[in-house]
Amino acid sequence: MDRDALNVVPEAAADPVGRPRAGGPMRALRVGQFRRYFLGQVVSASGTFVQQTALGWAVLNKTGSASTLGLVLASGGIPFLLFGPFGGTLADRIDNRRLLLVTQTCYGLLALALWLPALSGGLSIPLIVSVSLLGGFVQIADSPARLAFVGQLVPVADLASAISLNGVIMNSSRVIGPAVAGVLIVEVGTTPCFALNAISYAVVVLALATIHPSSTVRRSATRSGVSDAIRYVRRHQQLYLPLTMISVVGLVAFNFNVVLPLLAKDTFHGGGGTYGLLSTVLSVGAVAGSLAVGVIGHPRRVYLLAAALAFAGCLTFAAAAPNLPMESVALLLSGFAGYVLVTMASTALQLHADPAFRGRVMALWVFVYLGTTPIGNIASGWLSAAAGPRAVLLAGAGSCVVAAVMASRVHTPPDVDAQLPAAATG
Repeated sequence: MDRDALNVVPEAAADPVGRPRAGGPMRALRVGQFRRYFLGQVVSASGTFVQQTALGWAVLNKTGSASTLGLVLASGGIPFLLFGPFGGTLADRIDNRRLLLVTQTCYGLLALALWLPALSGGLSIPLIVSVSLLGGFVQIADSPARLAFVGQLVPVADLASAISLNGVIMNSSRVIGPAVAGVLIVEVGTTPCFALNAISYAVVVLALATIHPSSTVRRSATRSGVSDAIRYVRRHQQLYLPLTMISVVGLVAFNFNVVLPLLAKDTFHGGGGTYGLLSTVLSVGAVAGSLAVGVIGHPRRVYLLAAALAFAGCLTFAAAAPNLPMESVALLLSGFAGYVLVTMASTALQLHADPAFRGRVMALWVFVYLGTTPIGNIASGWLSAAAGPRAVLLAGAGSCVVAAVMASRVHTPPDVDAQLPAAATG
């Protein structure tokens, strides 16, 4: 078989470690620099989800329209939809730590731009859309840089653990953020949520300022860009498969930011507390799913297929749940299955991508997973307005079945597992 078709992380292949380190899926936290990065990102991402939850609720209360909610939430993803893959070129050419210091500071300033008008009652839909659009431009550089930066903070033997824990950052924040937002919305309203998010970025900037990665990454000295990354991915089925699966699932099945407010308010006739409950149980499942991937180790094709089918079943259960307790259970299971799938796909990409291409590969990942959010949010808003949020959940289940069919037809090289470092399979 062509050696290029079995490409693995070059430094991983040469790593002398013959056995995975003890400590299970949490072992990367033993590395001080990664631990500081991890804690800073948990705080910052939690603030982001506090704000996101508050924005969804504020927009729905201001407009009362599911389609408007979808359009407003979609605005933040438009820049990434148009230009997202180009951010990976920046991540491959610029020091990731310095780039992240700039992007995280910009996010903090945008949070202030929401908080200050909210204090005076001047938070309007045009302002929300404008801030969301600017945040989308920041995300173009920030997302691939964050994902690529993880690999510079730990030894190769701990890479799989670090990738899994990086998924836990977002998913644990989905637990903490909506739970905090639910309490704040009920007790004091949405305005303090924006202040909390602005303050959270100071924590991550401080953490980044204390981190100095010991490993160096070969920066691209050529003018190669997105097209080269696409050709690189197409030559490697173990990169091509997770990207194509998530391109389908991410577009249709992960529009919970549109579905959950509508389920809470219209289907179950609840308020901010109900919304916070549904968001929290989904996120608890997501955290468990991300951690489970750290136990599984190498994300083989059959695991991706099984996770896609499990996610389809859970979304179908959520669409049919007759009451709030059953819906909570269904969303808990959906979070687990969905983020097992997402974390395994992300892990596969980072384990197999050459470091010189990693930023661009992860930019493609963010593009297919999050960059298509505007299309998915708009479509979900329209479908919810026409047939209700349960129809959106059923459509998501259908997309998971399509992804499972892809996994059954696109075969990764049979001996690729043997080419991975021992740490990746442990």
